[in-house]
Amino acid sequence: MSEWYELSFGEDYLLVYKHRDFQGAKHEVQKMIAWLGLPKGAKVLDLCCGMGRHSMALVEAGYTVTGVDLSDVLLREAKGNDTAGHVKWYKADMRKLPLAGGFDAVVNLFTSFGYFETDEEHIQVLQEIARMLKPGGRFIIDFLNPAYTAAHLVPHSERVDEGQLISEHRCIENGYVKKTIDISKADSDLDGTTNQPRRYMERIKLYSKDDFAVMLERAGLVLEKVHGAYDEESYDPDTSPRMIMVGLRP
Repeated sequence: MSEWYELSFGEDYLLVYKHRDFQGAKHEVQKMIAWLGLPKGAKVLDLCCGMGRHSMALVEAGYTVTGVDLSDVLLREAKGNDTAGHVKWYKADMRKLPLAGGFDAVVNLFTSFGYFETDEEHIQVLQEIARMLKPGGRFIIDFLNPAYTAAHLVPHSERVDEGQLISEHRCIENGYVKKTIDISKADSDLDGTTNQPRRYMERIKLYSKDDFAVMLERAGLVLEKVHGAYDEESYDPDTSPRMIMVGLRP
């Protein structure tokens, strides 16, 4: 049986999340560069790169970039956005990367963490980040802020896009934030057609800053600073929307 993350990052994902734009990625990359203190030409691994928005922004900013993702569909989109072939793209599971390492920085963005069942699997991802980094290399993990997420969770929302009704149900259950996405033809009731929705699930294990500090230490990484958003220098556990962790491999 396939895991949720093997099913959810396909063609419909491009529809559900098409509002994510390249301009926003450029702004986020400028903040990341400042936080990481990266010199031009530095080697950066975009771990779980998706459709390559941040990878391409890093290339534009003067860095040598490698992008890794598990989704064939998202990698296809990423390669389509990289017509000049600036980025090295790889398909891989983040728990076992087919790379030798030697990177100046690793970035893991937009809650591309917490996908698995056990803490050990998540520590395995952090160990791979450590293995990818040169000594002194730096990382960013951009994760949701659990308290803020719980306080602002919208249980249900609907919208129509490209003739498709997108219905999203969200809850927090057993230490996970879960989202069920149903996609169906918006006008099916009018034309009499059967309308069995296409259903996807997303599930993220909720980790606090303290949880991350323990797991990072086990992986041989040091947490130096946490930002509450790309426009927030400091992190407030109650009010910050994000938990953007910056650190290094000693």
